Amino acid sequence: MESSHSNKFFLISFLPALAYWYLESHYSLKVALFGGLVLAILEIGLEKVFTKHVHSISKLNFFLIVFLAMISFIGDEGIWFKLQPFFTGLFMGGLLIYKTYKNDSYFLEMMEAMNRPIPSAEIIKYLEKHTGFFMLGYGLFMAYVAFEFSTEKWLFFKTIGFYICFILFFIGEMFLLRKKAMSQSKIIKNQ
Repeated sequence: MESSHSNKFFLISFLPALAYWYLESHYSLKVALFGGLVLAILEIGLEKVFTKHVHSISKLNFFLIVFLAMISFIGDEGIWFKLQPFFTGLFMGGLLIYKTYKNDSYFLEMMEAMNRPIPSAEIIKYLEKHTGFFMLGYGLFMAYVAFEFSTEKWLFFKTIGFYICFILFFIGEMFLLRKKAMSQSKIIKNQ
């Protein structure tokens, strides 16, 4: 049941970016920022309804949206609002890499909190470290997109584009894990 709520929430998480894009293309920047803020508030409220709690990543994104929208509003410059994925990528990537270098795991903590079965801790930490580098890289890419491309292209890479890139990254990780497992089994056979 919890997964069905998460799937519904997945579609809702695009709302602030969609609102900002639509309103910016039809109205003033201040209207677009206000619409993005209103839908960010709605998004966090709906997450509470659908999942019965608000995840710490959602709280981080919410406060980033509010802070960056205020800077954009005061400076009358929308680039700050569009930098939210950059800051999220830096924070999440840095957190994941830091945790793995401290021989800890954010992914394992999340799985335990959600009462999910935990596969090999070694594999999870391996994926977590690579995911951290992916998040850092994608965050930097999103800064480039925010400055160099239209809001339409930014919207694509903030929403669907991110998931396409992450799926491709994950497929690559599966090949790397398979290769690593095969090389470890050869080492064991040779001993």
